[in-house]
Amino acid sequence: MRRHRIATGVTLFVTLGAVTAGTPAVAEQAPDPPARVAESATPVVAALDRAAHPLRTVEPGGDTRDLRPLDRMVGDARVVGLGEATHGSHDFFALKGRIFRRLVEEKGFRTFALEAPWSTGLRLDAYVVHGKGDPRRIMREEFQRDYLWWDNADYLRLVEWMRAYNVRHPDDPVRFMGDDTAWTGPELYDRVTAHVAEHHPGLSARFAEPYRGLRPTVATGEYIERYLDKPYAERRAMAERTGEALRLLREREPGEDPEAHAWAVQHARAIDHTARQYAFDFTSPEQVAASMRYRDEAMADNVVRWQRHTGTRIAVSAHNDHLGYVSADPVHYPRVQGAYLRDRLGPGYVSVGLSFDRGSFNATGPDGTVRRWTLGPAGPGSNEHTLDRVRHRDYVVDLRTVGAPADAWLSRARPTRRIGTACPDGPYEVALARSHDVLIHLHEVRAARLSAR
Repeated sequence: MRRHRIATGVTLFVTLGAVTAGTPAVAEQAPDPPARVAESATPVVAALDRAAHPLRTVEPGGDTRDLRPLDRMVGDARVVGLGEATHGSHDFFALKGRIFRRLVEEKGFRTFALEAPWSTGLRLDAYVVHGKGDPRRIMREEFQRDYLWWDNADYLRLVEWMRAYNVRHPDDPVRFMGDDTAWTGPELYDRVTAHVAEHHPGLSARFAEPYRGLRPTVATGEYIERYLDKPYAERRAMAERTGEALRLLREREPGEDPEAHAWAVQHARAIDHTARQYAFDFTSPEQVAASMRYRDEAMADNVVRWQRHTGTRIAVSAHNDHLGYVSADPVHYPRVQGAYLRDRLGPGYVSVGLSFDRGSFNATGPDGTVRRWTLGPAGPGSNEHTLDRVRHRDYVVDLRTVGAPADAWLSRARPTRRIGTACPDGPYEVALARSHDVLIHLHEVRAARLSAR
């Protein structure tokens, strides 16, 4: 997920304070983009009017024929990135669920990937495929601290729909994956060590040493806090150990069960990703930026490996600034997941950005408390101000085929709302056509309903 800007001496991830769930806190007005001299937007709006396709609703269920234009925009892509302009708006989450259902039923997609840890994805995948566990409990246990935003009613509804789909289609299941790196659950250590014990028993004693003391014994949020409190030298040494374990396993022959070996290697790689994500000096701005670059590349690699191993088409959910092609904040986020996905997949990856003109969202305030924020209409000179003048309330537009003069307008950077886990945040200078292939614009959004803690 996109974090608030990180200054020297501040830890990598934003620390969350008290969570306001159920009844919202008093709404606060976040700042609008600074006013600019307005360009002549009427011809641009006219061109967007011609290219835009209206959306009936953001809510899943019912008639989905209004998403047919999006089908054509997706084309034969193996991976589609579904962005969001905030991490806390119901409309973005609900729309992704609606789009994923359509992609499953009409385009053959079979995996929903979330900006969540690899091991978290495996727990939810076990539920949607086999009915193992309680999704509410899994989400409560896994979506803590940096992942708090995903423990919401919309993603629960999506996960439950995926399970229901698989009950009806047991031979052609949909899957759930997590592509992120900030946490690796204890069950993944158990899987890897059990695989080594069964298939490479002579390696067990040697293999146990690198993982000694690393298997989590506390909840997700507390584990991340403790990890960040460790001295830099200790975090680097931990990454060297997980790298050694990965090397030992990769050097083994696959044996009689190459499928099991391939998954064990990927699980060991996920453990190593977590350790290496923290093996940076967070007192150095350059090192913080390098850690963000590492994370986005690792997320892209996880998606590509899953796609190639399972053969499924994937919808990836994350912030616009991860799934686009150009970073809106290159000083802190030098290169983003969407750029790596394009490198690896070429036209097999399509980036769909989401924008909004006004509305509410959940985010952490300066005092560390999560609460509801509200933004009024976007100001003149911003991308959203012009986008909201299109005749449709909500719509999708293919940025690759928009006619003049909108094509040139979309290629110029201007203030754009890109709100991460903390607020105030932004606006950032974004050229929409250089960042995404497709754009979905919503007139108004409202804050998601977070689960009670």
